[in-house]
Amino acid sequence: MSRPPSNYPSRSGTPRLRDVVHEVMKNFRHEKESEAHQIFRQTAGHQPKGILPQTINPDEETVPGIEHPGSTGVIYCSDRAMANGFSYAKSHEWANLGQGAPEVGPIPGAPERPSSIEMPLESLEYAPTTGVKELRDAVANLYNHTYRQGKDSQYTYENVCIVPGGRAGLSRVAAVIGDVYTSYQIPDYTAYDQVLSAFKRLVPVPTALDPKAKYKLDIEQTKRDIHTQGLAVILASNPRNPTGQVIKGKDLKDLVALSRESTTVILDEFYSWYIYPENEQDFGQSVSSAEYVDDVNADSVVIIDGLTKNWRLPGWRICWVIGPKNLITALSQSGSFLDGGANHPMQLAAIPMLHPDHVAKEKLALQKHFKAKRDHVLKRLHDLHLDVDVPPDSTFYIWLNLEKLPPPLNNGLTFFEELLKEQTIVIPGIFFDINPSHRRNLFSSPCHHFVRLSFGPPLEDLDKGLDAMANVLAKAKSGTKKMGHSYRKSLEIHPHDHI
Repeated sequence: MSRPPSNYPSRSGTPRLRDVVHEVMKNFRHEKESEAHQIFRQTAGHQPKGILPQTINPDEETVPGIEHPGSTGVIYCSDRAMANGFSYAKSHEWANLGQGAPEVGPIPGAPERPSSIEMPLESLEYAPTTGVKELRDAVANLYNHTYRQGKDSQYTYENVCIVPGGRAGLSRVAAVIGDVYTSYQIPDYTAYDQVLSAFKRLVPVPTALDPKAKYKLDIEQTKRDIHTQGLAVILASNPRNPTGQVIKGKDLKDLVALSRESTTVILDEFYSWYIYPENEQDFGQSVSSAEYVDDVNADSVVIIDGLTKNWRLPGWRICWVIGPKNLITALSQSGSFLDGGANHPMQLAAIPMLHPDHVAKEKLALQKHFKAKRDHVLKRLHDLHLDVDVPPDSTFYIWLNLEKLPPPLNNGLTFFEELLKEQTIVIPGIFFDINPSHRRNLFSSPCHHFVRLSFGPPLEDLDKGLDAMANVLAKAKSGTKKMGHSYRKSLEIHPHDHI
């Protein structure tokens, strides 16, 4: 760390502490020099791994053998927001552009929102760990209708497992995979970090996607990696969280073809409806690897999706895994000890929602509404001189590069902390740097200078958050001395009030 300058005297002739701190922050090179980064590291599970024993606070360690896995980005950011006064009871006072969830209320042209469900007596029993057969049938029929018309090989209920949420689906799949090299990309969905850490038989092999290539996966390089590195599993979100890009057409066909080279392709397709075409006639289309599977029981392609995002029903926790029959049998077994199965009444309530006519209306309304929100947010960011390097053509996320902002606002963790003062939540980019963020200087992360903004919330919440960003930028124009420090660690303690 460079020596603090001496050209900021106080009345007594000694440098003012606030000025010294500010001058140091202008030259941040390492996470130890940044208060925002130290708060992150001091949170259980976020210490560098392989350097020191994983004891968070020896005086508080009362449960032998426990290792903190680290929280996902949304959980960490919610906890930090609560330290700054956020509560779910007062969530209307905040702009939550961090939560990875769509707005759940009525939108123009969409079917009426569900307001009640029936609970027949039999629904009070446990459901099978693979799910209710009628719902599994409905999922299979929807995929055949949407993506597999005219194909000899068709999905049946035996290719579908109902699970209580996307993370449960990922966990069930990870629990039945043996000792293998698993390919994943940076940046990608934050929960992959915990899955690849918790299920230690999955040996993670990262690939850093190039922003200059719009974060496109190089299929030819992946083929070479399969043969030279022995990759047995490829894990990816498509459309991609957080970059908002989508693999489709020939690229998706080639990715699916890798499943015929002794490799399992696991695709998280939760944003498959959030596609934003330029031409009016293209609205209502969606994307799935199911379109390019040759034999549903021979091609080792695993699809995870559900009601959470596309149907805008995150609270229902009804999702599914689609794949070969023998995979579904294994998932039933892993579900019996991992989660016990999905909610029985909600499964029954979901069945009519998967009818193709209902889906067509939902999909069209969703795409038009969310494309309008995307365009609105991109315009406002442009007006703030925060142009997005790679605008999203799918999902409801914007991957915003902060490198051109004045320090210390030019990294995701500090920008996030400053927005908390304005009652706004975003997700720092380092949470999408899967696994390596635990092992190295955070300033070296390719995701360090980014934040993820969600345009999932209603438009008024988006504007509230964008107004907050405008306030932070306006303050920076008159100087950043008050930025980068004095962050609340809890509601009770504000240790830097004296600075």
